[in-house]
Amino acid sequence: MSLIPRLRDILQLRFTAVFAGLPAAALAGISPANPLKRLARVLAYAGLRLLGNVFRPIRNPDELRGKVWLYVVSANNYDALAFIKEARPDAVLLAGKAKNIGRYNAVVNRLSLRRKLLYYWQFPVAFAGLLRTERGRAGRFFDFIFYAIGYYEVYRRALRHYRPRAVVFANDHNDDARSLLLACRAEGVPTAYVQHASVSANFPPLGFDLSLLEGQDALDKYRQCGPVPGRVALVGMPKADAYLSRRNTAPAVRRVGLACNIHDPLPTLTSTLVYLLRELPELTFTLRPHPSDGRDFEQIRQLLPALRWSDARQENVFDFLLRQDALVAADTSTHLEATLLNVASIYFRFGTNPLTDDYYGYAARGLVARADTPAELVGALRQYAIHKPLDIYRRAAYYNATLGTPAEGRSQALTLSTLRNWMTSTL
Repeated sequence: MSLIPRLRDILQLRFTAVFAGLPAAALAGISPANPLKRLARVLAYAGLRLLGNVFRPIRNPDELRGKVWLYVVSANNYDALAFIKEARPDAVLLAGKAKNIGRYNAVVNRLSLRRKLLYYWQFPVAFAGLLRTERGRAGRFFDFIFYAIGYYEVYRRALRHYRPRAVVFANDHNDDARSLLLACRAEGVPTAYVQHASVSANFPPLGFDLSLLEGQDALDKYRQCGPVPGRVALVGMPKADAYLSRRNTAPAVRRVGLACNIHDPLPTLTSTLVYLLRELPELTFTLRPHPSDGRDFEQIRQLLPALRWSDARQENVFDFLLRQDALVAADTSTHLEATLLNVASIYFRFGTNPLTDDYYGYAARGLVARADTPAELVGALRQYAIHKPLDIYRRAAYYNATLGTPAEGRSQALTLSTLRNWMTSTL
């Protein structure tokens, strides 16, 4: 695959209308609107992360040669794949050298990116080519083009050097993960994918030799993205296994969690919280920002001293949900995780982007209730404060293939067995 088609594949999600239409505040943290600020970030990336890493040696805790690589790009990815590492002595968790894996930074093996610098001569050619195919979006996101260059070549070199038995992914759309996927194809390294969160029809097409999906919802959406090659197995949600036997049995809501991320504007989030705590003083509210949300929440802390907090960098999402009777959130797969634990979940939008309205389709399919105004949200919570059904979790069967079957709560074992059989027949 030549340079331009390869970069279009790697950056597929960045060039979608959904991504381009994100609120300015959401984009500002990853790609500032001001081109001079974007250029400054590009130069800082090249100087601090690439040139700076040239002189920093890599000391990996594990041997990488001939192993099964579990490639992670976030703490959530780590949580999704760690059970494979625990079950297979030949598996190692790794990421790009400077990738932030949150609380797991110190225990993840690293791949050197030093040689990435050798490929930046491609940038003018890549930028000109993508301007022809992607037009204004290539100009708006020239920083992503710069970041993506060199991953593919560096990862091909690493694959030739270490010759892993296979590479298992938990992310199919970040630029570094897609670069490694394409490198694996070029080098003939088998690939598998373990779904770590809900997906949308805006994702890239599946491109793995084995895709281990949670349920029919994910498969139906990937079929909308394009052809589904390789083998597919529906294995449920491995990371939820240990929690399904601890479902919420409270008959009424007393504790409400709110999950937010960078796509939820702070002014609307703040006004909604003020309204909820004023109208429902009998309920306890806990706010959980996404682990990648680095915004300043000090104003909310000062306005609402009674509001509780969950640190997503330290507390697992399921541990957070076990402390709640209801969840309020916009577009996040936490809705599905809450429903699996019989936590009453309500879809409420803090933003107004029409392209992300019910992004995962949870409300449309009846997985969660929907409230379109703060008054409707308060009304829904009041109803749940009177009575919360004990069979909410059954709504998730379309999303989790093992729900209600003998394999419920055994998704990790099913995933490991499927991986083992696949590797035995493939390698």
